[in-house]
Amino acid sequence: MRLSLKASAAGVAALAAVATALLGGGAAQATTGSPAGSDPVGAVFVQTDGLAGNAIVAYDRNADGTLHWADTYPTGGLGLQLAGSAVDHLASQGSLARAGGSLFAVNAGSNTITSFAIRGDRLVRLQTTGSGGDAPVSIATHDRRVFVLNARGGGSIQGYLNVGGLLVKVPAWHRDLGLNPAATPQFVTTPGQIAFTPDGSKLIVTTKANTNAFDVFSTAGFGLSASPVVTTVPGTVPFGIQFDAAGHLVAVEAGPSAIATFTVNADGSLTQLAWAATGQAAACWVVVSGAYAYTSNAGSASLSGYRLGTVGSLTALGNTATDPGTVDAATAGGFLYVQTGATGTVDEFRMGADGSLTKVGSVLVPDAVGGEGIVAS
Repeated sequence: MRLSLKASAAGVAALAAVATALLGGGAAQATTGSPAGSDPVGAVFVQTDGLAGNAIVAYDRNADGTLHWADTYPTGGLGLQLAGSAVDHLASQGSLARAGGSLFAVNAGSNTITSFAIRGDRLVRLQTTGSGGDAPVSIATHDRRVFVLNARGGGSIQGYLNVGGLLVKVPAWHRDLGLNPAATPQFVTTPGQIAFTPDGSKLIVTTKANTNAFDVFSTAGFGLSASPVVTTVPGTVPFGIQFDAAGHLVAVEAGPSAIATFTVNADGSLTQLAWAATGQAAACWVVVSGAYAYTSNAGSASLSGYRLGTVGSLTALGNTATDPGTVDAATAGGFLYVQTGATGTVDEFRMGADGSLTKVGSVLVPDAVGGEGIVAS
């Protein structure tokens, strides 16, 4: 299936003009800069998932890895707490995503997505648009394509074109996942993440305990296959995923609290390469940085480190304690930042050359108990 852009050319041009005007100045919601005397080298954005109003909290990232509050930006939408969840209200990975100078956030409680333009440590809210389904929980981006995963109602995915930071819905890029909408509890039976393969040719959805599977859609030719290739992994509850430098899929299996690596084959099927139990409780999220991967273990308040081999092998490096409720994580500049949903904090760690983690501090994120979604640069 190929997309024709001719019919929507005028609309795309109009949206691009709006984005250009907003980025030209005068539309920023706030202009708070870095604290006096700090040494900012990047920024970290954290989503609150606030039930009364979702927001993105921006932090300056200093050279020593510590974070300092810069400002807070309402998304114009609502957060959501899936039934049965405690420290992980969205029970997903990747609910906040960056594509160049754009930041995309899900508003699971109002079935919308908010687009921001990134200007250093500041954000300009550009748009809030419908997610095409019920309870958006994860976003994937590649080139000009953006896809959102809706968790409830049997699950669905919806695709958009990214036009200067504004999202243009493509009706042909909608697929229902056909999961059991009545399965309970929601936090382990709703789908967990959507992600592109590094080359953008495939789109992967984890279904967690609903079907214990990886659904892989082809996106070749700027289209979307009618149905996915399904690889079932019984009893594993596949949750968070990322890719290593060699293009292997690195997945966390919440059922056995384990990490596994896979080859994504040309036909969309998966072949397992390695598997390792973390020995921790509720391993659900994963972040990859260079030759290392770290799982977030919500039930043990810890991170488990692994060295990734060139053929997908896994070598355990040990566990590092965090604040309670370890969830979504991101890395930048040799540092790892992890949300801890029980306390609504972000813990800051320095990553050693050997993959070891040394805590350098933590920050409290207002109204973020149970929140998920973090991006670092």
